[in-house]
Amino acid sequence: MPDTDPVELTAQLVKCPSVTPADAGALDILHDLLGGAGFECAWADREGIRNLFARWGKKSNARSFGFNGHTDVVPVGNEQDWSMAPFGAEIKDGIMYGRGTTDMKSGVAAFAAAAVDFVRDTPPDGAIILAITGDEEAEGVDGTLALLDYMEQWGERMDVCLVGEPTCPNTMGEMIKIGRRGSLNAHFRVIGKQGHAAYPHRANNPLPAMMRLMDRLASHRLDEGTDHFDASTLAVVTVDTGNPATNVIPASCNATINIRFNDLHSGASLTNWLEDQVAQVRDAYGVKIELKVKISGESFITPPGALSELVSKAVAAETGITPELSTSGGTSDARFVKNHCPVVEFGLVGQSMHAVDENVDIAQIHQLKSIYTRILKDYFA
Repeated sequence: MPDTDPVELTAQLVKCPSVTPADAGALDILHDLLGGAGFECAWADREGIRNLFARWGKKSNARSFGFNGHTDVVPVGNEQDWSMAPFGAEIKDGIMYGRGTTDMKSGVAAFAAAAVDFVRDTPPDGAIILAITGDEEAEGVDGTLALLDYMEQWGERMDVCLVGEPTCPNTMGEMIKIGRRGSLNAHFRVIGKQGHAAYPHRANNPLPAMMRLMDRLASHRLDEGTDHFDASTLAVVTVDTGNPATNVIPASCNATINIRFNDLHSGASLTNWLEDQVAQVRDAYGVKIELKVKISGESFITPPGALSELVSKAVAAETGITPELSTSGGTSDARFVKNHCPVVEFGLVGQSMHAVDENVDIAQIHQLKSIYTRILKDYFA
């Protein structure tokens, strides 16, 4: 039987316009491939989101290796800006174009192809689990979380997991993610009293209070970084009054900040700090301030050890590059998996993800499959 071609599989997946939360047949393609290779497949759907669980090997106390990834993609934006069809999976000069080619249908195709060929050629003493979701690019609450809930319900277990997100900034093989910063969004609404701009004493302008609050937050240095994390960051991402008039003091003003935080903080500790800052400005300016906080994920780290060494050795063997162990970047579903088992991330160069004319070098897809195959061989050796 010929080896499973990860490039052809990537093309099949890219041709499915699975803009989150739509699936558009992408997971069916993987279900058929994995089921045909002897994987026991099950759907872990929730709230209309499709999620695929697949296991090769018996559910037992034997060791198990897991892969996690997603087939949903972000919107294409203005299709007229694309030089190639966003869901055409066209190949030109060794490059495949299309939404999801980098993030992350090629990664899913590479680990699915590696798993299928590996269990056929060298059936391992243990289990291989693939947990693939259609809900990563949006809220994510009914995706990998649903898969982990399914696994808990049915007694399934990954001993370790590799998330196939793009991790390399510029060169294939240069970076493995062993953790991620936490992410918090805070929404503020300062409520004053509307009035005529010529008579400010009759109004209570919310803007000075908001500007003072944003300045206090933005000028505060949260920390200097830790052993495995850069310094935490706070960015003011919007301030808006919705006031088109020049002679009216508005009644209210809104603002939003985003905090990316390291392991010196938690969502709860930062929320407490924000509440204290709000109280001080509120009392000083005599306004009402509403605060709503949403925590997208807590910071976490998988300490360097057996799992990161396993992946590093495979990457170095296939690329000639010893990867850096990093915690940079945004959030990923690894933030959920870390509550289940040790997890690291390794995947392609991510320069074009979410961009117009998103693309992937097809040689890198083959290379990624080889890396994943070597990881499986070394893990079950």
